[in-house]
Amino acid sequence: MVKLDRLINILSRYGARLHSTAAHRDLELHSVAVHDPIRPHAATGDVFLAVGATDLTHTLTLATAARATVIVSRTTEPPGEQVRRALEESGSALLTVDPSVSWSQIASVVYGLVLEGRETESGRGPSDLFALADTISASLDGPVTIEDQLSRVMAYSTAHHGTDPVRSDTILGRRIPEHMRRFFEGRGVFAHLAASDAPLHIPPSPEHGLHGRTVAAVRAGRELLGSVWVSGPEPLPPGRAAILQEGAHTVALHLLRSRVSADLERQVESELVIELIEGSPDAEAAIGKLGIAPQHLRVIALQAHAEQERNAGILLAFERATTGFGWSRPGRSTLFGNTVYTLLPAGDDPAPAFRWIADIATGLPAHIDVVAGIGGVAGVRELTASRQEADECMALSATTRTPHCYDTAWDRVLIQRLKSMAATGRLPSRDPIAQLAESDTINNTQYVPTLKAWLEAHGDPTATARTLGVHPNTVRHRLQRMRRFDFLDLEDPGKRTAMLIALSIHAG
Repeated sequence: MVKLDRLINILSRYGARLHSTAAHRDLELHSVAVHDPIRPHAATGDVFLAVGATDLTHTLTLATAARATVIVSRTTEPPGEQVRRALEESGSALLTVDPSVSWSQIASVVYGLVLEGRETESGRGPSDLFALADTISASLDGPVTIEDQLSRVMAYSTAHHGTDPVRSDTILGRRIPEHMRRFFEGRGVFAHLAASDAPLHIPPSPEHGLHGRTVAAVRAGRELLGSVWVSGPEPLPPGRAAILQEGAHTVALHLLRSRVSADLERQVESELVIELIEGSPDAEAAIGKLGIAPQHLRVIALQAHAEQERNAGILLAFERATTGFGWSRPGRSTLFGNTVYTLLPAGDDPAPAFRWIADIATGLPAHIDVVAGIGGVAGVRELTASRQEADECMALSATTRTPHCYDTAWDRVLIQRLKSMAATGRLPSRDPIAQLAESDTINNTQYVPTLKAWLEAHGDPTATARTLGVHPNTVRHRLQRMRRFDFLDLEDPGKRTAMLIALSIHAG
């Protein structure tokens, strides 16, 4: 089973275009039918491949007979009004693919997705990973948990006999509790998994609520993909240990298959997102392939850093951002350089964007630092501007470790832009601010901070005094002294604005 949304995303890589707004993109697809000119009414299925059909009207007639809800046609013919109306009435989806793509390519993709693209509740990998956990559990007569290399739960058996508090907490929390991870690390469990395929028994630990475990590595070549855990107080006898090893090997095959499927979708999605944030002349088509609305979007820029683990943090963040296929995620993401960019439907309220960032950070190991920025609301043609705003807000977040949004941080972003512009050319060496700072240095006065606070307070001595922590009369006295400087004109509105900008830049 696969969702229509995913089928669209994958086929768009081959130039497929979706026609009909009535089709629900979360539609589940279970079967495929191919038109047979010899027996035209023999095949029925959810997805109809219109091989040999002469035109779209003929294709629609054949698809109706096949009781299909998704129609794939290899043509450049645009659907006419009659065909569009029929699609709307039936709720069917029409996908047209360029004739330069062979039917064999189309069929291999569609059959692979619909018949072999089963998915878990997390949207990644085969649904029978849970069935495999049940099979291993039945063979070993103990509850089984399958975890990835970060100790996150991917599947578990339904067997409840022998379940201990640690297993219950692991399944409920979707990962090994941190105190148990430290316990296993101290026992050398993770070091063993990294170096050996042999099952390892961990004796019971009543004080930790552990009834005992035997664990085996899930490995593809030399790469550790995860682990299989079976509960039990005693080590497995040789025969059952061999079953556990064979089960771990089968799990590795499932994970590799799901990785290939996931990587294909990531590639399609990433290319489309990059196209949009860099500015695409065919932006409407690209956003349509991604399956999100062309308005009320925000670009999120996110970086993740881990000490002594170059690129590990950002790769984990991208994995987290793209967990689940398109239909199960609110945004669409790409890894561009060392930054994850995500297009998120958020509208005027940036709260969903902040929640998205928090979810990503929560799902990462505690030692990884996350910095992120949120661009302003944008239509599909304004995403390049939102991407720049997200980058600028992320730069602000690098010092505070708190995500910033352009809606509220625009003033700091503007100052940052001015600072960047000023750094590209020569700054005046004898401007009023430089001369005032020189006077402060020589005479041990506080004219520069006073002028800045006064300008920010729009000339209010009382507010200026509160900012500086002095008496209002002190402010008035300093202003009176500053007005004696020939180079300082406090009465000209234009010069006051320029001085405030210069002071903000110098203060940064």
